[in-house]
Amino acid sequence: MRKSVLILALIIVQTTFSFAQDTLVINKKVVYKNVGNRELSVDIFYTESSQQNRNNTAIAFFHGGGWVFGDPSEFYEACRRFARKGFVTFSFQYRLSRNADGTYPHPDITPVESTKDARSAIRWLRENAGTLKINPAKIVAGGQSAGGQLALATALTDSVNEISDNMKICPVPNAMLLYSSNVNTMEAWVDMLLGERRNEIWSVSPYHNLKKPMPPVIAFRGDEDDQVLPYTVEMFKAKMNKLGNYYEEYVYPGMKHYLAPDNKKYATYFDEVILEKTDIFLKKFGF
Repeated sequence: MRKSVLILALIIVQTTFSFAQDTLVINKKVVYKNVGNRELSVDIFYTESSQQNRNNTAIAFFHGGGWVFGDPSEFYEACRRFARKGFVTFSFQYRLSRNADGTYPHPDITPVESTKDARSAIRWLRENAGTLKINPAKIVAGGQSAGGQLALATALTDSVNEISDNMKICPVPNAMLLYSSNVNTMEAWVDMLLGERRNEIWSVSPYHNLKKPMPPVIAFRGDEDDQVLPYTVEMFKAKMNKLGNYYEEYVYPGMKHYLAPDNKKYATYFDEVILEKTDIFLKKFGF
């Protein structure tokens, strides 16, 4: 009888603790940018304990979807996970090349506009670091697929900026997390989205704007990715290495574009094992 009561008590304590862990994460949505007649929002995730510290690392995520589809909610669970570990995390909305009726491309929105929004997002984090309780020198940008291109673009595409941005604020993050990331926009899909502006395709291509020094990068991909072709990533990796930039890569045999196709928790982007490797990378560089 006593043993049963003790086991029941332990289960209750464990359940309560787990529930408390879930409820500790606070989520709020704010507007980070006004462009034209649109407001772009960001979801912020943090804990009460992290708000007692002004030296928090920020992780800014950009979802995938080919600059046309996708939603910030696809990174919510990853944001909650990292928030529980003491980070302040952000899942940014950005302009998509999709019309109100669901058709695409949008005549005035291309990957160039998406890139402008990503660079604005990092500038917004730095400008509001005090209010957000983050260290402006500890900002990490991450993304999946097209979102990976956006994360890279914050550090690379110097010529692509919103005219209303404060150019005195640097948009370059301090580290980058890439999941099945697009690294080269020289492809038919991007050409279609740009239309008559196709001459701008070079301006947003990470491979064609690579330089040194770059923030440290960790990248994950499948060796059978059918959307971001592996040879383009190998070219990117080779150029990164030639420039002397830090590039840590994990390749998963047999995997295609989604690194955890059965994992609905993390929107099929990745699984806990991949995120644990991400933890090690962040710790290695002092984040």
